[in-house]
Amino acid sequence: MNLNEVHRGVETNRRRKRLGRGIGSGTGKRAGRGQKGARSRSGYSRKPSFQGGQMPLVRRVPKRGFHNKFALTVAAVNVEDLENVFEVNAEVTPDTLKTSGLLKSRYDQLKILGNGELTKKLKVSAHRFSKSAEDKIRSAGGEVVVLPGRAPVVKNEKKKQAK
Repeated sequence: MNLNEVHRGVETNRRRKRLGRGIGSGTGKRAGRGQKGARSRSGYSRKPSFQGGQMPLVRRVPKRGFHNKFALTVAAVNVEDLENVFEVNAEVTPDTLKTSGLLKSRYDQLKILGNGELTKKLKVSAHRFSKSAEDKIRSAGGEVVVLPGRAPVVKNEKKKQAK
């Protein structure tokens, strides 16, 4: 094979097939669309979810649950992680937690949880604290600073106020 024979027999500018132009053309009468059915009609376009009349998968699968798009994303850090990473009398803030590698993802609020033991005196700043974490930080001689932020929604608040 030579380079000048590469495109031999290939029609680069082929004329389009003219449908429905008489029986002699080979694509007359039904214009290559077959007999009856949705595809044979003019203006036919198939929906991406159409499965040949079968109930689509999206409608067959049960829908459950609810995703609150307004909910706060809360990042959690345990007291034992603070014990391992920070030195005595260190100031723990969201920025120092990020530089230390304890916080990697985006979040709206930071919560300190009480899993593990704390022996070092630390000044911890966060949006929320669990009761046990707060007790452990204070018992180690540390300080708890609550950062301002959007308050979490308390369930059954109206019921409590009515009593």
